[in-house]
Amino acid sequence: MRYILFLRAVNVGGKNKVSMTDLKALLANAGFENLDSYINSGNLFFSSVESREACILKIRKVLETNYDFSIPFALLTKEEYLEEQAALPAWWEEELARRDVLFYSCGMDKSGILHFIENSTFYNEKVYVGKQAVFWGKMDEAEYLKTTYHKKLMKQDFYKQITIRNGNTFDKIAEILRSSE
Repeated sequence: MRYILFLRAVNVGGKNKVSMTDLKALLANAGFENLDSYINSGNLFFSSVESREACILKIRKVLETNYDFSIPFALLTKEEYLEEQAALPAWWEEELARRDVLFYSCGMDKSGILHFIENSTFYNEKVYVGKQAVFWGKMDEAEYLKTTYHKKLMKQDFYKQITIRNGNTFDKIAEILRSSE
């Protein structure tokens, strides 16, 4: 089975440095195959015959053993990722100022983010709650500083448990996954 692994907050602003080359070697030593990465922000592809749950345990052990900082991560199968993309509402493809995908980390209690979204008033933004992530579109760059995304998201307890990719990265990863068929 083909998987996509998203690491949270690595190689951002000189903090939490993780060499993708070194991490791919560590994951290969753990038994994962056909490892590849996309950009340096913790997007890794691999194959495994093991279940998602077994992969999560192995990845967690690799990260905890080799890094002295916490690295929350999301793990999706190729099928889950592409199904998520196929289910997106039409507005996701519209001309938006910003598009972000907030992936739920493995083991995360999603109730916090779902409660936040359910009880928020949005300003010039659209939100779609998917099975694996929340998709957030901001309509106007000039109004970005007034959005709930900008003003309130980072203050939430769940924020340190999600990993965010911009819409272009999300689309490129889907393209990479499709080309591996």
